[in-house]
Amino acid sequence: MEAMTPALFLDRDGILNVRIVDDYVRSPDQLVPVFDLVPLLALAKHRNWPLVIISNQQGVGKGLMTTMDLDLVNEALCAAFETKGIRFDRIECCTDLATASSRRRKPQPGMLLDAAAALNISLPSSWFIGDSLSDAQAGRAAGCRTILVGEFDSIHADVVVPDLGCIPTSIFDV
Repeated sequence: MEAMTPALFLDRDGILNVRIVDDYVRSPDQLVPVFDLVPLLALAKHRNWPLVIISNQQGVGKGLMTTMDLDLVNEALCAAFETKGIRFDRIECCTDLATASSRRRKPQPGMLLDAAAALNISLPSSWFIGDSLSDAQAGRAAGCRTILVGEFDSIHADVVVPDLGCIPTSIFDV
């Protein structure tokens, strides 16, 4: 059996692209990629860590966009990062409404667990980087270590940083 590998799980909106406040990135022309994490992502790739996007996308569940719209936005995001030499290994999106009982919708860990099973990921050796409490809760529920970006109390995550540029490379010292 192949040894399990650590991975870097990443929230999409607010981490890899600019979040539209009180709305959704519904089309590629609304997408504004954020490349602040490129050096960290390149280091993860150099160490053969898979990069996995984990994203709640209830705009689909609300009927504000289609799954095809979501796919086009994700394809545009991936293409933008590929221009910087970064290729994501998997994208997990949950389109369920917040009111739904879903094992995949953050703060539930289902998306992380599904990706871990598909890519043979060691969750205790992995990190989840996000910008909301539901990101940290999902990561912890899955057994990952967590990083929250923004103004949070340190009890909510293993590491709290004020901005993306402050994430320490020591996270790779497993």
